Amino acid sequence: MASTAGEQLVIFDLSGQKYAIPVLKTQEIIKMVDVTPIPRSADFIEGVINLRGRIVPIINLHKRLNLKRSENTRDTRIIVVEHNETSVGMIVDRVQEVGRYSPDEIERPESIMQENEYISGVVKREDALWLLLQLDRVLPKIAM
Repeated sequence: MASTAGEQLVIFDLSGQKYAIPVLKTQEIIKMVDVTPIPRSADFIEGVINLRGRIVPIINLHKRLNLKRSENTRDTRIIVVEHNETSVGMIVDRVQEVGRYSPDEIERPESIMQENEYISGVVKREDALWLLLQLDRVLPKIAM
């Protein structure tokens, strides 16, 4: 029986906390660019960008997760992910690294998970905690 090295995650900062999403869902990570607002859209939708000829909706994760909004810096990035067969960008404070985890490093504290539909678990790594985002819940149904 072959041993697995674990799944890879993209680890990023949002309001001083580390979050993680699967590398397999990530298409690319780009520097922050000007976002064109869309009138009458949900408050957490920043707008759209033109990414090499494709129109990509951009989600403000601070607003979506109800976190304190920080100003964009040189480290601010847009993580473009695959969601429902379309590309969606998520604004994050900084991308830290791509890390691996094994299933035994994940905890699913029931008390927290029941209260927060956006977090699927917590990865414990030495002195760090990564909150695993549940992309299907975080990202709305977007038809572009």
